[in-house]
Amino acid sequence: MAIANLLLSMSVTMLIPTLPLWMMSALQFSSKEVGLIMGAFAVGLFLPGVFCSYAVQQQRRNMVFVRCVLLLGLSMVLPMIPLHALHQPLVIGLWRLAQGALFGMAQMVLSSTLIIDTCESHQRTEANHSATWFGRFALSLGPMVGLLLMVLSEVLCPLHLEGECETDLLFLNVVFVSLVCCLLSVVLILMIHFPFRIPEDGVRLFSLDRFFLVQGFPLFLNLMLVTVPIGMLMSLPVPANSYGMVMVGFMLALLAQRFVFRDAELKSEVVTGLMLISAALVILLASRLSPLTTPLLGLGLGIVGTRFLLFFIKLSRHCQRGTSQSTFMLGWESGLALGIGLGYYYFAGNSQLLLTVALVLVVLALAMYVLFSHQWFLTHKNR
Repeated sequence: MAIANLLLSMSVTMLIPTLPLWMMSALQFSSKEVGLIMGAFAVGLFLPGVFCSYAVQQQRRNMVFVRCVLLLGLSMVLPMIPLHALHQPLVIGLWRLAQGALFGMAQMVLSSTLIIDTCESHQRTEANHSATWFGRFALSLGPMVGLLLMVLSEVLCPLHLEGECETDLLFLNVVFVSLVCCLLSVVLILMIHFPFRIPEDGVRLFSLDRFFLVQGFPLFLNLMLVTVPIGMLMSLPVPANSYGMVMVGFMLALLAQRFVFRDAELKSEVVTGLMLISAALVILLASRLSPLTTPLLGLGLGIVGTRFLLFFIKLSRHCQRGTSQSTFMLGWESGLALGIGLGYYYFAGNSQLLLTVALVLVVLALAMYVLFSHQWFLTHKNR
């Protein structure tokens, strides 16, 4: 299930750097249109949430996931269809909105139901931690693979001798691999046996169960203040190796949690992580060529993301663990998507202003955590 989560997340993150390139080069969309389309994914994540509890109660849990991922994979075919009517900003925006809804539903079912229900109670925190880390790895691996596919396709393109390859032809390879990732994710889930559960009586069609933890809203806002600036950074044009170096930071974060923060004061992880992200942004403002920035970003984001996940788990009451997982996922994924949309809409061609605003948001996230969120969490935690 952890690998299925990695593949599912990669199918979406591969489109983060490549989809805007296709829209601006092949479809001639403006940066504002691209920003709105990329931001539509954030809105789509929330659309199916109120139906999540009803869906997993009335249908087989794994089949809800399978159907959503198959539809997500099928949606990847849209850019392959050479119809001008399908390549309009409104249609592409609705397509991206639907992708957000399908991905959000699949993630909610996977994290709030499938992973939790197949683990012993004393192993569920470890299972959530591991599966979330695999999804976090996709934030590095997905964009890196997408950009490498574009570069490799351009090198191998048969039209290369006559001129540059068309961007839409290069993007089709990315779309195809995204589709394959969706199919492999489905295959992995179908290999697992999930026992049938009798539906509960009186399940409501609309419910916040397995969707959003209302009492965690302040923490949700604090998490979004962290992920929005990261999403803004992902709207900048960077080479594939930059995303690869983020993976180095993620690995360092895993080591830090094991050896540095094992017995450290609770507040230290988030504070250290946000300071590392701030330091990376300051270095970027001074020099875009420094090799230290991307590992620092990965290290800081990995530390902060893990601690916030545990905070959401500890905020949840009995039988709310799944809801806490979905809330964390929404704060993480919607913040990234919203940041990417803002980056293209407001800051296209002005990287210095983007970096400055991103730094301000991270500082605000740090101030909110130190002055409010940490003490609020200690007061309201239930575990």
